[in-house]
Amino acid sequence: MTELIIYAIVFAALIGHCLLAGKMYRHVHQDESLSLKDKNDWKLKALVFPGYFWFQYKKRKA
Repeated sequence: MTELIIYAIVFAALIGHCLLAGKMYRHVHQDESLSLKDKNDWKLKALVFPGYFWFQYKKRKA
């Protein structure tokens, strides 16, 4: 039973990670003010730590 709870938590974290990375990926891809290199850098960052870099990206755009 403990394993099932751990797997459920890991699965929920993985789904959250993927959804936030996808959201950031879409926003960065639609941003016309970024160069191709900047877009690729932000997209790569979105795959690694999407939560942290989402707030960094928003702070930079503000």
